Amino acid sequence: MKLIERHRGIKLVVDDLPFDDQHTFQAVFCKALTSGVFQFESGGMRDILRRYQPDRVEDLIALNALYRPGPMDMIDDFIDRKHGRKAVVYDVKEMKDILEETYGVMVYQEQVMQISNSIAGYSLGDADLLRRAMGKKNFEEMAKQRERFVAGASARGHQPKKAEKIFDQMEKFAGYGFNKSHSAAYAYLAFVTAYLKAHYPTDFMSALLTSETGNTAKVVKYIAECRDMSIRVLPPDVNSSDFNFTPVDDESGDGKKDSGIRFGLGAIKNVGANAVESIVKGRTEGGPFRSIYDFCDRVDLGAVNRRMIESFIKAGAMDALDGTTGGTRAQLMAVIDSAMESGLRNAKDRASGQAGLFADLTTAQTEEEHPLPTVPDWSPRDKLTSEKEMLGFYITGHPLDEYKEKVEALATHKTSDLEGLAKNTEVAVACIMAAIQRKRTKEGKAWALLQIEDHAGAIEAMVFSTAFEGLNALLNEDKAVLVRGLVYPEENAPPKLSVKEIIPLEVARLNLPSLISIRVPLYVNGHAGMDRASELQKLFQAKPGEAGVRLRLEKPRDFSVILDLALKVRPDKEFRAEVARICGAEALEILAG
Repeated sequence: MKLIERHRGIKLVVDDLPFDDQHTFQAVFCKALTSGVFQFESGGMRDILRRYQPDRVEDLIALNALYRPGPMDMIDDFIDRKHGRKAVVYDVKEMKDILEETYGVMVYQEQVMQISNSIAGYSLGDADLLRRAMGKKNFEEMAKQRERFVAGASARGHQPKKAEKIFDQMEKFAGYGFNKSHSAAYAYLAFVTAYLKAHYPTDFMSALLTSETGNTAKVVKYIAECRDMSIRVLPPDVNSSDFNFTPVDDESGDGKKDSGIRFGLGAIKNVGANAVESIVKGRTEGGPFRSIYDFCDRVDLGAVNRRMIESFIKAGAMDALDGTTGGTRAQLMAVIDSAMESGLRNAKDRASGQAGLFADLTTAQTEEEHPLPTVPDWSPRDKLTSEKEMLGFYITGHPLDEYKEKVEALATHKTSDLEGLAKNTEVAVACIMAAIQRKRTKEGKAWALLQIEDHAGAIEAMVFSTAFEGLNALLNEDKAVLVRGLVYPEENAPPKLSVKEIIPLEVARLNLPSLISIRVPLYVNGHAGMDRASELQKLFQAKPGEAGVRLRLEKPRDFSVILDLALKVRPDKEFRAEVARICGAEALEILAG
């Protein structure tokens, strides 16, 4: 909210937010885009949101209370009742006023108390004692309470069997039920965070990234979600970054204004708040820094030391210096000492008053006085490695990028897809082994704990002793690999992976087929499929390769013609998806591997 006020001039008051705002429900909750939304981030909860499609705060209150042991068994029934697929029935008419907002399902502890009061004549104080006895599973007390409840209900004209049934339902849920007041407070915060995300996405994601600075797995996850939301995450830049992540309007290559998030200088290793304050002051007073010499001339080198300048260069924060001789990272690294000496000398002259009338010429002369040396630039891989060292992850690219085709063809899941999968689900994840810890069991057997990362996030993977000996030689940090393994769910924590196989992506084979067949319907609903043929022709031209193509031209219930084409294609994952779109899901058949 501070970012929104600072960058948009809008001062929001939480209590004034419209809690019936349908854009919030449709854009965030119904689509389950709930990263950073209080209480609704887990994979299981996202699945429920997609199925339930909430459209009011009361729905959020109920889902918060239901998504826990006990009531969770009623979620499917609750969803069916919400959408009218199952009738809502009440054992006695008095229960309608109490349970109508939750479609006849006991969800809250308060409902248990209200039912006891309304149906069996309990005072609210006695009803609370009943709730507590149920929660503590005091069986001796429960037997007494059952007898009292049935007697009280019978005295009010209810059948004993129905009273027994209602008591059984109360007993089942009271032990796990959430109190509505607690769940309402949770839902209130959930709606507020979702509202901010729906209406001010760049401000929200900036604040979310700042709040998780230092948590590599979370930052990687949220940067990936920014990409999914079409929000550009821009690398750190001494000419535009603040200490934290900030929303910005930035010029894209096509000259249009694109909203995005600028990486904060404070997230760079070795950089402190005083240094960033000096940098912001320098560019505010004198405009963008033109070169590393200009930078060292205008910042306080008592606050910005050599180690910090190294960190800026490695993180790419000085890639966009404004002068024509801004320099490559290798050139900048080579002149740090010279630039700092020049800056300190100029600062000393200014302090003694010797700069005089020539002070204004300093910046203009900098580029001529201090030419940068001719040295080989760092390789793309070296640049990414240095970014990872300074930031904890990759920002201007990713080592997996050079294996994009293999990643798309061979990986079955991303790290973010594993939550909610059943134990021992077999998956293949294309990733970087970011960290490796070799360990030993109490019995002395070797095993390893890995941190694996992809574009979507990071998780832990375990190479157990049974697989360690065969895989140990492949355990190399920052290596791009395909990891095959079994999902290992963790309670109240992200799932892990039990590793069975590791294949370096540089040697992984795509195993594309050598001959494919595509079934092409010639007539659909009485119309000739010329557009379909034209689209296929464009696809074949865009995907030349080594696989032969056989077309099976069909007119349903009339004729079929087989043609072997005098061309070859590359039937990768993208190719197959396009064929499915053009000709149908079952159109492509592999004839030879």
